[in-house]
Amino acid sequence: MQCPHFDAGECRSCPLMGVPYERQTADMQAAVLAALADVLDPDTRVEEPFTGPESGFRNKAKLVATGTAVAPRLGILDPRQHPRHHDGTGVDLRDCGLYLDGMEGVFHACAAAVTAAGLEPYDVAARTGELKSVIVTLSPGREAMVRFVLRSTVQLDALRGAVPGLLADLAARGTPAAVVSANLLPEHVALPEGDEEILLAGGPTLRMELNGIGLRLRPQGFFQTNTQVTEGLYATAADWVTGRRRLEDAGAEGGGGAGEDAGIEGGMGDGGGAPASAWDLYCGVGGFAFHLARAGVHEVWGMESSAEAVAAAQETARELGLADRAHFSPGDATQALSFEKRELPQALPCEKREVPDVVVVNPPRRGIGPELATALDASGVPTVLYSSCNPTTLAHDLAAMPAYRVDRLQVFDMFPQTRHAEVLTLLRRR
Repeated sequence: MQCPHFDAGECRSCPLMGVPYERQTADMQAAVLAALADVLDPDTRVEEPFTGPESGFRNKAKLVATGTAVAPRLGILDPRQHPRHHDGTGVDLRDCGLYLDGMEGVFHACAAAVTAAGLEPYDVAARTGELKSVIVTLSPGREAMVRFVLRSTVQLDALRGAVPGLLADLAARGTPAAVVSANLLPEHVALPEGDEEILLAGGPTLRMELNGIGLRLRPQGFFQTNTQVTEGLYATAADWVTGRRRLEDAGAEGGGGAGEDAGIEGGMGDGGGAPASAWDLYCGVGGFAFHLARAGVHEVWGMESSAEAVAAAQETARELGLADRAHFSPGDATQALSFEKRELPQALPCEKREVPDVVVVNPPRRGIGPELATALDASGVPTVLYSSCNPTTLAHDLAAMPAYRVDRLQVFDMFPQTRHAEVLTLLRRR
């Protein structure tokens, strides 16, 4: 992949731009193995990297608004200027090659709505204007979630007035809007969004169907930005835990399996020797939990700090007819194993409350930390599935869990053109 914005020095978001993709993935694999060298066993099974397309893969865009209401730019602040003396000039990245097919049209529709509403982009230097950014997510079903991040409600009514035109424009482009909202970020801070969300059109969630499971995403919820590789991650996790055979796409690259056939063979709940119970900590909207349940795990329970994500997961459980088998609770995942038994009936409606058969952890970059690592090590849980976006913190956490050995490991390239790696490890108690 090559990019004119990178060549012109206008964008440096992809530091590996121009490096052959095979070299990128080989170097990524080597870097991950080097970071984990002290915690891997000689007999650890290391899979080839799981890859998808090197361009046209991102399902989400956070585009900074600059320019004027008449001629808005949606992209990033110009990186060629010093951050402390930036004049607010932006680079328009609506044509960025990383985004899914169809997203550029959504960006153009959003820009037209900005002009129709007279929304003045926020001037970072002068601290004037209202529109800070536009956040767009496109689902596998080509439905869009569009969020306008505003400084205040001063121009909210004007934006409301432009929404019908935006809806018509998106529908005509074949990317109808499932959610349109305004997010309020009054502070002058380098954050992507604020706490308050105002729904302007559509429903409260965007349906993100992965491997036939319709996960529900709310405006402030987290979702992996590489849909195709995420399907492979969830399918592989279910395969490793339950022993089900994942269908391989013969045309996939590298260690592949990415694509339409990266699902799990069979129907929901008919897995042979699947574990009876699993906990999904840092569960988000329940991606791992639902894939395990579909592959035959009898009862799953997820914990997540975001109440919005938990509500979305509960909605998915009802839609899938799994409300009696899949349960979700808001809370601090690091404390999940610290619950006393008398507290568990409400938090976890599983018969086997003392210890589940499997614990899945999918923490942010900081990792699970010493408290949860120590609790897992002493828990007696036979199997842990750890999905990490930071090999350095993963190595620290695994070092704090000597009761486990790394049985399998696979790198998933969620962010081609960068050095970021998602690493899935299967841990077995020694």
